[in-house]
Amino acid sequence: MNKLGAVWTVLLGSAFLLCACGEEQPDVPDKSYIGVAYYNQSDTFLNELLDSFKEQLKEMQNEDMDTVVMVRDAAGVQRTQDDQVKELINAGCDVLCVNLVDRADPSEIIDMAREHEVPIIFFNREPVAEDLMQWDQIYYVGADAEESGVMQGELAADMIKNNSQTDRNRDGKIQYVVLEGEPGHQDAIIRTETAVKTLTDSGIELEKLSYQIANWNRAQAENRMEQLIGQYPNQIELVLSNNDDMALGAMDAYKKLNYTETALPVFFGIDGTDAGLEAVMDSELAGTVYNDKEGQAKAMAELCWALITGDGMEELEFQKERCIYLPYAKVTEENADEFIARSNTP
Repeated sequence: MNKLGAVWTVLLGSAFLLCACGEEQPDVPDKSYIGVAYYNQSDTFLNELLDSFKEQLKEMQNEDMDTVVMVRDAAGVQRTQDDQVKELINAGCDVLCVNLVDRADPSEIIDMAREHEVPIIFFNREPVAEDLMQWDQIYYVGADAEESGVMQGELAADMIKNNSQTDRNRDGKIQYVVLEGEPGHQDAIIRTETAVKTLTDSGIELEKLSYQIANWNRAQAENRMEQLIGQYPNQIELVLSNNDDMALGAMDAYKKLNYTETALPVFFGIDGTDAGLEAVMDSELAGTVYNDKEGQAKAMAELCWALITGDGMEELEFQKERCIYLPYAKVTEENADEFIARSNTP
């Protein structure tokens, strides 16, 4: 009997311990994993967009859900990006956010994601329409490149019409150069074509001196601009750049060569990066076109959350079934402070 009583005592004690452990064990939040693959870490705009994206996700997570963001840089090589996406899928990502190196070559990424049933959000570099329709779990978040080119052209046209000093040689034409993002890139081509067309449609007579590729990069743009200045000394009156970094690089070239302010052309960028906005405030850039990185980051975060939790998809505003486009905005010295404030708001 003593032995039997001892056994019962041990069993009852174990039961009480188990119940106590069950009561005291804290709730552990679920973790969701978001994989981000982008084309090149040297891109200022994308770095600012991803910083905002991470901040948006932090604000959205709660005691029941925690998000982990894993970022991979392809350094401009599509093969590398394909391998990185495979790695992210194998690591257990719930959603993929992909900024393609080559917008015309997403098939391997799509095939891998579909095979493992991992939704994809392409961002900033829009795949062709046929690729977006390959699977019903493919989404896109970005902006309309044509709108940015039109706005840049309108900003330049307003400057030329309202400031006779822009035509420094008084020949009735504006001699201009273009700094393009990269060869064959859809957004670069569209931004250039629409900016120039908008200027000519506004009655501005233009004379193209040169187009140069600078791969969205400030240092490359400085180098290309030095070459152009040597080729066309004191002739360039307008610099149209596909992004702010290249516009700033063009300005760097003139500063390096010690040009006086009155001898400078007018510079226009696109994106509204932090440095670009400051340059507009300081009257160095005549204007830029704000690419709403905060709005895009928020849309990406909300879409990720909806895909992971199953809640909130109906609140998102889609175009073309599964695309979200954020509008651009014109930035001049008069309103640059508003966009600086927006950019500095988490």
